[in-house]
Amino acid sequence: MNTNIDHIIDGYSRLFLQEAGENTSHGLSPVGAAPCQSRNCLSAMHASFSKIAIVICLLIFVSCTQKRALFQLQPSSQTGIHFNNKVEENEKYNVLEYMNIYTGAGVAAGDINNDGLPDLYFSGNQTSGRLYLNKGNFKFEDITEKAGLLINRWCTGVSMVDINGDGLLDIYVNVAGSAKFGDMHNLFYINQGISAAGNVTFKEQAAAYGIADTRQTMNASFFDYDKDGDLDLFLITNPADEMVTGINSIHDRKINGESAGTDILYRNNGPSSTGQITFTDVSREAGILVEGYSLGAAVSDVNGDGWPDIYVSNDFLTNDILYINNGNGTFSDKTAECLKHTSFASMGNDIADFNNDGLPDIYTLDMLPEDNYRKKLIIPPASYDKFQLLLQKGYEPQYTRNALQLNNGNGTFSDISFLSGISSTDWSWSALWADYDNDGDKDLMVTNGFYRDLGNLDYINYQARMHNPMGNQDAKREEKLKAIKNLEKVPMQNYLFENNNDLTFTKRSDDWGFTQKGFSNGACYADLDNDGDLDLIINCFNEEARVYKNNSNEINKNNFLNISLKGRKPNLQGIGSKVWIYTSGKMQFQEFYPYRGYESSVQPIIHFGVGTHTSIDSLKIVWPDGSKQILYNVKTNNALKLDIAHATVTPSSSIKNIKYTTHLFTEITGAKGLNYQHKEPDFDDFKVQPLLPHQFSKNGPGIAVGDVNGDGLEDFFIGGTAASNGSFFFQNKDGSFIKHPLPANTLSDNMGVLLFDADNDNDLDLYIVGGGSESPINSAAYQDEFFENDGKGNFKKVIGALPGLKASGSCVIACDYDHDGDLDLFIGGRISPGSYPLPGRSYLLRNDGTPGKIKFTDVTKEVCPKLADIGMVTSALWTDYDNDGWSDLIITGEFMPITFIKNNMGKNFAPPYTIDNSKGWWNSIVAGDFDNDGDIDYVIGNLGLNSRHKASVKEPLCIYAKDYDKNGLIDPVMCYYVNGKNYIYPTRDEMIKQINSMRGRFPSYQDYASVTFEASFLPEEIKDAYVVKSECFESSYLENKGNGKFVRTALPVEAQFAPVFAMLTGDYNKDGNLDILMAGNSYSTEASTGRYDALQGLLLTGDGKGNFTAVKSAATGFNADNDVKSLAQIEAANGTAVILTGNNNSELKAYQMQTKGMIIIPIKNTDVYAIIQKKNGQSYKQELYYGSNYLSQTSRKLIVSKEVVHITLVDNKGIKREQILK
Repeated sequence: MNTNIDHIIDGYSRLFLQEAGENTSHGLSPVGAAPCQSRNCLSAMHASFSKIAIVICLLIFVSCTQKRALFQLQPSSQTGIHFNNKVEENEKYNVLEYMNIYTGAGVAAGDINNDGLPDLYFSGNQTSGRLYLNKGNFKFEDITEKAGLLINRWCTGVSMVDINGDGLLDIYVNVAGSAKFGDMHNLFYINQGISAAGNVTFKEQAAAYGIADTRQTMNASFFDYDKDGDLDLFLITNPADEMVTGINSIHDRKINGESAGTDILYRNNGPSSTGQITFTDVSREAGILVEGYSLGAAVSDVNGDGWPDIYVSNDFLTNDILYINNGNGTFSDKTAECLKHTSFASMGNDIADFNNDGLPDIYTLDMLPEDNYRKKLIIPPASYDKFQLLLQKGYEPQYTRNALQLNNGNGTFSDISFLSGISSTDWSWSALWADYDNDGDKDLMVTNGFYRDLGNLDYINYQARMHNPMGNQDAKREEKLKAIKNLEKVPMQNYLFENNNDLTFTKRSDDWGFTQKGFSNGACYADLDNDGDLDLIINCFNEEARVYKNNSNEINKNNFLNISLKGRKPNLQGIGSKVWIYTSGKMQFQEFYPYRGYESSVQPIIHFGVGTHTSIDSLKIVWPDGSKQILYNVKTNNALKLDIAHATVTPSSSIKNIKYTTHLFTEITGAKGLNYQHKEPDFDDFKVQPLLPHQFSKNGPGIAVGDVNGDGLEDFFIGGTAASNGSFFFQNKDGSFIKHPLPANTLSDNMGVLLFDADNDNDLDLYIVGGGSESPINSAAYQDEFFENDGKGNFKKVIGALPGLKASGSCVIACDYDHDGDLDLFIGGRISPGSYPLPGRSYLLRNDGTPGKIKFTDVTKEVCPKLADIGMVTSALWTDYDNDGWSDLIITGEFMPITFIKNNMGKNFAPPYTIDNSKGWWNSIVAGDFDNDGDIDYVIGNLGLNSRHKASVKEPLCIYAKDYDKNGLIDPVMCYYVNGKNYIYPTRDEMIKQINSMRGRFPSYQDYASVTFEASFLPEEIKDAYVVKSECFESSYLENKGNGKFVRTALPVEAQFAPVFAMLTGDYNKDGNLDILMAGNSYSTEASTGRYDALQGLLLTGDGKGNFTAVKSAATGFNADNDVKSLAQIEAANGTAVILTGNNNSELKAYQMQTKGMIIIPIKNTDVYAIIQKKNGQSYKQELYYGSNYLSQTSRKLIVSKEVVHITLVDNKGIKREQILK
């Protein structure tokens, strides 16, 4: 029963006594007073007892039914932990003297006296660190003085380690600060054991060990990088004041060890002849050479080769670093090869396998706020020009957000932080993965808060004005210090996220007891009371440290396993070991490195939550030397001690992470003459319309497949740009290709490309859609082009074959929609250049050619007038969705709903029919009978869910477009919802750049940050604005229910990692059911959103019932991880198939498909669809397209598995051909 209820019951007890006539002034009867014996008095007493009983029962019921928080803050009066990292600002100690004055300090947990209870050490800046001995029951004793640990230095990180293998934990303390603060040597306190007086004592010996470093270090990680059996030391440095002139100034990266901000690696030399262990700085020879303002380091074997690697989080402009261990005593910076981008101002980090696939994932913290006010107040505008310049200077892409780098299993990572819901935690410091509720999934804790809001853009503007070399500098300094002291403090609530076991997390800060606000820095976890759940300890800035008791053991009764290790001396702790456990088919994996989060180290145990399982089926440990143990039927709720003495020695090279030996696809890029580099001209759309969400000048290339020279071998064409022509690739009999650039110069970006027989002369002609945004609206540069084939693969441009089509277009698809024997065309209009989001003009072109003359007529207004301005079209498909024998249109686009247009038997088209609540940023369509019911279903690629942009029916993402400042240009103002309120999306600076009048309307950033969208404009300003909106961003499966009815469901979460542009359908795993191969990403985004780059190439295997399972690229070999815009399949001369990916501003990539056991069926140009029957009696319909998905035309040949026994082909006149397969 809690204390509040005790007080209430006590109050009601007093009430009872009063009603009974007792004196309650002291809770006792007056001396000599006669007891009450009257009947009235007794009746009153019985009545009062009844009332009190009812109240007490009710209170107990409420207390029992009220859900208890997972974590409970323990008052310092109970714990005895009164540590306060108190920093008093004055002339000597201030942010002008030391930039990192507010970055706080760490905390470490470990059993320093071997009594079975983890003790705590808090590091201090101005104040001495403190060591607290755990006395049990959340009571601690401050033994700092007794232990000899009083310190007078600016300390930051703290780590516990048994460096000499004597079974006693030692304490390493990092020292930083300004040189004006005093001694900056790091400290290493060696545990001397229990003294004669019964006290744990320590002796400072950093100099004797050779690691009394003075280079402003922030944290220490002990691990055996060279696998010689002892523990080496990695130190991260942050000498911000020594590098102050270059904090965020663009300069050539310093990657040769010349920077003061280069981290440090010390090799453990082992004991000398005297027994003294020493260390040697081997940073340069080991390849630790890259500069950075380091705030976090994590050690993990991220690529599974058996050697520990290092991830370093770097603040400000300097890139994060992933040092891959080469296994020969050196490291290589592999950031560019392994990571598509990182956080910008990275703080703390942690590495763990959060999704239980056996692969370590990386999480880094940044400063992106969750709420609109803070975003607008502290996040500066991102400059596209600056971003491009940084790339030119050798920097890797980096963005202001937390990054959750999901391990792809092939040595690369994909940031899915926006999808996972853990991208935005404001000014954050420490991140700790652990299973806090013991359900078998790792949850996440994040600390944050900043003592002075130095990121406030109004303050930064003030500082910029004060930065003038003229005038009285002392006076200016005083004024700056005064301004800093007046700065708002930013106490914040720390974050707890529950793992949903689907790559996403739910914020549980309030539910789980993290309701307090403050300034939190370093943190660690430890099972302080040995009850099987992990408690949390946080070192705070200018306030008392916090200790949170975990109540999981009492609340949900989930089970656990705590593992401690006894390794081989001198690495007695077994640091670097790996442990796997298996429970009912579920795997969990952990590596043992206790140095985690920010400036801290956790209790040196391995903790697993296992939910309701009472035993673990099997447990495997691989020790640092490669020896291993396997245990079976391990009881849970147990503290298990594993000893390397019981291990079996095996070569370390045989213990690796998951490897895939059989791939469905093999990359052959560059082989067989498949060499093509797509080159975009240098053009910046944001110079024309600063508020664009993305560019339109970087949306190609398209690919079209067909036999263009009549030799029976399939060839292909890939589109070009105004800077480089598109090219044909003619296939030779040996399966190689010869490149032939298109002879005619095109004036614009080639968007959709199509090979089709326009004049019925039995060869394939070429259509190219002009698109992009480099030229003004209605420019001749956007004119579509038609090239006639002479039957031998020679093409000439035909003037007059097309009407004047000067819209910036997207796709082109062909179909004989009127059944007159020739192929007609739909051309999708993309945008009105310079006037986004106004759509481009779309066209329906009827083939009116006659023998010897090719002619297409624009019949849009005649047969489908609403088609012309239907929206910003990205993709379209001719498809008979209602099975009436006539091809209809399905169209998708940006800010468009999924749109169907029914073909009225070739005469005209019905008004558009749209899927409810489906407005999105759709990119592509593919079709197939995925549920084997005889009609065509659709898979449609959207923006995905891994984006800053969110949308729903209730809270859509909108653009209000209008020439607000009357300068002749459309101003597209995007708005978004946060907690039910609608806000302008762009920053104040971005808005002013587009609409200058906003400067006067919002004089300060604070003014701008405080207002909703509705309050930002006058009603008359937006009443006639052109409004577009999106309600959904998930890539989706559209199941055809017949009678024009469809059901839309989201594709698996792995398909939501990035925008999906390129897709193909086929039975890739040869089980008789249609699968989906997909790729995408987009590098054309505005700088603050950052590139969408998390999609690696994905196979969704179908089950024949409309369900899909994601198979990652590491397992399939389809590693399409570029800015993929087109995807096509081509039959190779040897009877196999090749998958081609067209990548924007990059090389063409090719993948050989494993077609063993597959059958390739040739078809005629006039064939429209096939009915495919399988051995099990099921059959499905497959349409045969001229153009599908995004800017792509794949091979029209059928590839089926040996599950297929019969095929019926149907042509455009309804004539059927039967083919029986043996």
